[in-house]
Order: sequence, then structure tokens, then C-alpha cells
Amino acid sequence: MSRATGPRRVTGTASVVLAPNPGPMTLEGTNTWVLRSPGSQACVVVDPGPDDEEHLVAVASCGPVATILLTHGHPDHSDGARRLAELTSAPVRALDPRHRLGDEGLGEGDVVVAAGLEIRVAATPGHSADSLSFVIAGPGDAAVLTGDTILGRGTTVVSHPDGVLRDYLASLRRLRELGDLMVLPGHGPELPSAGVVATQYLAHREQRLEQVRAAVEAGATTAQQVVEVVYADVDRVLWPAATLSVRAQLEHLKSPR
Repeated sequence: MSRATGPRRVTGTASVVLAPNPGPMTLEGTNTWVLRSPGSQACVVVDPGPDDEEHLVAVASCGPVATILLTHGHPDHSDGARRLAELTSAPVRALDPRHRLGDEGLGEGDVVVAAGLEIRVAATPGHSADSLSFVIAGPGDAAVLTGDTILGRGTTVVSHPDGVLRDYLASLRRLRELGDLMVLPGHGPELPSAGVVATQYLAHREQRLEQVRAAVEAGATTAQQVVEVVYADVDRVLWPAATLSVRAQLEHLKSPR
């Protein structure tokens, strides 16, 4: 039985095809975003998701695909990029050269002009070193695609050592400045306001930092010991991810302010 789902329209320019990879870290699955201006035949695909043939064929059928963009290189976002490129003949653009297919990279300040849209690239490292966000401007349709920097539900992992908490906090402050732009996340439902959710994320991180500091002062000496105290009320299946964030927090607390 096919597991592929068709696109669900979210705004006048953005539709989402949900990848069949649900789990504790991916929520319902990876959101593969299909972007085009009204009336455009071509589209831009953001984050093809896992290398799942049925999913990628469903995404390719939304085409023709002008270009494929990656918010970052984690497998649940990028593993299907090469196969989607084969299906569509579209280049893959990413910050990390290891994930590019074609001549063009992608980085801070770039503007991708395709499918009748102007998509502005903002470097938002922290979850990973290569994390990007994509801003679509337009009356009534302005939105930001955040990958894993902001999720549709819950909070994200700072993937130490590649992810750095100081960078992540700076990225959240940058996204906060986008105000009422809709958030189109890499996992979970869309959110109405980047400013609101970024403010909530920043408050959560400050709270966690205080809890980690208190655990260390109480005698915790390893990341695992901190997790057992600070994340005692969190499902243990998430503890490995929490350990990465705790390591990033411990590194942050050691560094000069």
C-alpha cells in the first residue's frame, strides 16, 4: 500500500508533502515544502526528506522543479535530494558543499529567484552549523521556512558539537525580528508568528540553562547526570537528543559571556 501523501496547500505560495518518516525526533514526519507563485508552472522544493521512492515521486509530480533547497544536511531532510534531482533534473543548493548537486552553493544574503518567487536566504546556525532559513516575501503570503531551527511543536536539539548554543540563541533573536511572519517548519504544523515562537524558544533556553547550572552546582559532573535531573519528566526515548543539547549548554556555560 502506498504511503505517499499528496501536497497540502498552506498559503497561496506554499504547499507541504509529508514524508513517511514519523518518530520522536521527526514528529509526524519531515515537511517537504513545495513553493511557487500563483500561476507558475515551475516550483521550488525545500528539504526533499528521506530517500523514500514513493515520497520523492509524489514530490516530483508537483513539478516541474526549478531547484531544490536544503535547510541543512541532516539525513531526514537531505537523503532524498540526490534521487529527487535524478527524477527532476533540478540542482540541489545547500550551504554545505557536501550536499550540493550542481554549481551553485547557498548562503547568507543570497536571493533565489525561481517559480515566480524571491526567496531570501538567512544563515541561522545553532541546531547545526549549516542551518539556513528561507524568507518568502509577499502581501498575505510572507513566511519563513525554518528547517529544524524552529519546529511546529516542542523545541529542537542543539546538535553538539556541530551545533553551538551561542549561535542558536543569536539565530532565534534574528528570527524574532521577523515578527508576524508565518513559520513553515521542517517538522510539525505551521505557526502564525515567528516573533512569538522565537521569544518562547529563547525563554525556554534560558530556563534550561538555569536548570543545567543548578544541576552542576548540586554535583552533576557529566551530561548524562544533568539529563537525569533536568529532563527527568521527559520521555527517555528523547534522552540521547537531550544529552546533545546538555553538552552544548555545558560548553556554553564554560565560555565567556
